[in-house]
Amino acid sequence: MNVKMSLEKASLPLAQLDWDLIRAFLAVAEQGSLTAGAAILGVSQPTLSRQISELEMTIGASLFERVSRGFSLTIAGSALLEPARQMQSAARMLSMRALGQTLLVAGTVRITASEMTASYLLPAILAGLRQQHPEIEIELSVSNEVENLLERCADIAVRHVKPIQTSLIARHLGDMKLDAFAHHNYVQRIGGSVDLNQIDRYDWIGYDKSDLLLRHFREAGKPVSREFFTFRCDNQSVGWQMALAELGIAFAPACIAQRWPMMLAVLPAELAPSMPVWMTTHRELRDSARIQLVFDWLANGLKKIIEAP
Repeated sequence: MNVKMSLEKASLPLAQLDWDLIRAFLAVAEQGSLTAGAAILGVSQPTLSRQISELEMTIGASLFERVSRGFSLTIAGSALLEPARQMQSAARMLSMRALGQTLLVAGTVRITASEMTASYLLPAILAGLRQQHPEIEIELSVSNEVENLLERCADIAVRHVKPIQTSLIARHLGDMKLDAFAHHNYVQRIGGSVDLNQIDRYDWIGYDKSDLLLRHFREAGKPVSREFFTFRCDNQSVGWQMALAELGIAFAPACIAQRWPMMLAVLPAELAPSMPVWMTTHRELRDSARIQLVFDWLANGLKKIIEAP
């Protein structure tokens, strides 16, 4: 049976398919892999794989084939792509009109977040937001300064301290585990492990002007000075890149560091600190349908990352 006949035969059940199956197909088709597609949809990779298999069984044809860099559409998959996109567009329009939100949510939302959050946690979350709500434009201010929100330079802030100003409202999303990480090769060069009784022996990557790590060391009973850090830069993403280049030991959220298997945690579990994640916005802005939608989307996406095992 050729592809056209197969799709025509499946036209009736396709009309009755769970919309999640179509969304699963589009996510993999547009992202090129199960991993990226699962991140966009906020589901596990096995769940996405099962949805693709169910759709292929209904259609009676394979939709993807494995290639060196992920997944590529088969002839049947290519034939299904445009109808699926039309269904996505129609579903989005139906949903928006039913809620009376089409004009209310269109526009720009400005977000501020720290370097590590902006670089490694937000991309997949914001990509999913843009796919589902292309009428919303995103501006991202990368900064660790709480004042960005207080001065009305942003609508939503993702921060790691609880705001105390009454003009702001905040939601605590959870706590991210932190650890000190070093490249496998660096760890081997220093003898295979870090002896916390001889911390001065190692190359530590820290901040230039910020005293955040100085306070963390002091609270852990190991006070150090700024000169303790042999490489200093206030940009956290740059510090992490230095650690990846085997320059020394850097602190980072475990949920980010685990993406690089060669980066090893060097602190005992009982000494690994945690970092709270707060989302804040101006109290009056929560009356905006656009701000509310983006706030909730970001909160849900970040909570999934924080709560993941």
